[in-house]
Amino acid sequence: MKQVFLTGASSGIGLAIATELTGRGHEVWGTARDIKRLPNLPRFHPVMLDLSDNHSTDQAFGAALAEAGHFDVLINNAGSGHFDAAEDLPTPAIIEQFQILFFAQVQLVHLCLASMRMGEGGLIINVTSLAARLPVPFMAAYNAAKAAMASFTFSLQLELPDSKVRIVDLQPADICTAFNDAVRKSAAPSRPYEARIARTWDKVERNMKAAPKPQLVAQRVCALIDQSRLPARVTVGDIFQSKIAPLILRALPQKVLIWGLKKYYRI
Repeated sequence: MKQVFLTGASSGIGLAIATELTGRGHEVWGTARDIKRLPNLPRFHPVMLDLSDNHSTDQAFGAALAEAGHFDVLINNAGSGHFDAAEDLPTPAIIEQFQILFFAQVQLVHLCLASMRMGEGGLIINVTSLAARLPVPFMAAYNAAKAAMASFTFSLQLELPDSKVRIVDLQPADICTAFNDAVRKSAAPSRPYEARIARTWDKVERNMKAAPKPQLVAQRVCALIDQSRLPARVTVGDIFQSKIAPLILRALPQKVLIWGLKKYYRI
């Protein structure tokens, strides 16, 4: 039985992970900004956490750690999105994306590393995205923040002086959740981008509806927790996105990838 700190546990991938973990007998301290949205599950401990507030992050993790005694696993899963032309993205929107998807998650990694080193070690799973390597048009801030977290994870894997704490970069491809419902979109895209944004969003919505369910990611997380030999990076999704796309990324120059993505999204 593991003790797990999980962010973004109220819906989507996080809820699926919480349900799968508790169903297998693990204890989960799961977070959300609105504690009322968290599930009522056996072995689930609700935690109010606002990742946009550094003090909230310190306080929530500290309170959960005091209750749990220690954590074997940290899963940095919480996320948000902003959909608009990169040229038109307001600086506050970019800052918000990096705060939630990068800075707050790094803060939790630091807190967990300090705690795990004092004990018997542990596992940190940073849920980034395939978009870190294969960007979605008009989600520049999201793509960049996820890429930053993936790069930070890679750096930690290079630098950690021992194997007491293991770190995995988990990169979901399209997963069928309600994530798009919460994505912030410009009410009036600028004229040069209006039609291209509409076509891209249509493709993004269709991809989301056809994608695998979040239980696929939850099952992979449980498998990682039980593994003794861990991969550094894991991509989860349908066959094309999780197996073929990473091979294409390694084989083709960026100029060809840009051409292919423009054709795929019809922009």
